Amino acid sequence: MNQLNPVQQKFILHWGEMGARWGINRTVAQIHALLYLAPAPLHAEAIAESLGVARSNVSNSLRELQGWRIVKMVHVMGDKRDHFESMKDVWEMFRVVLDERKRREIDPTLAMLEDCIQEAGKDKGSDKHTVERLRALQDFFQKTTHWYNQISKLPSGALAKFIAAGDKALKMLGLG
Repeated sequence: MNQLNPVQQKFILHWGEMGARWGINRTVAQIHALLYLAPAPLHAEAIAESLGVARSNVSNSLRELQGWRIVKMVHVMGDKRDHFESMKDVWEMFRVVLDERKRREIDPTLAMLEDCIQEAGKDKGSDKHTVERLRALQDFFQKTTHWYNQISKLPSGALAKFIAAGDKALKMLGLG
């Protein structure tokens, strides 16, 4: 997949831009996009050549993508090099990304909020307004995490149906 057609180039460049907006290195996101589009696993040299990036950058980016669990190393018969492929099921891929973001961002935030609330509870002179705001934030994260944990257990097909039923659910609640 060394020569990219204009549609592939457009998608890979856009995915890289979106990755940067989501806090992910542009090259990491571009490699993910390339692997997502690739009809077969690619080795690091092919990735570097296709995207015009340094081989060392490709290696670091592949490690990061493996850490996110959306890219895995595979072996190709007759080729001693390591090859890489992206998850292809978009529902499962986004579930894995959300799980990782929850683990890396939400879980530590919840732990910090709990610590702050406990610490404020020990201090008789603590600012009640601050504690109230922290509890509201903690409540929000706990409820959304509980909701996410329920939803994340659904198989991909059921999750797609659940999301598609959004308008019906709003109407049932008298909001649509």
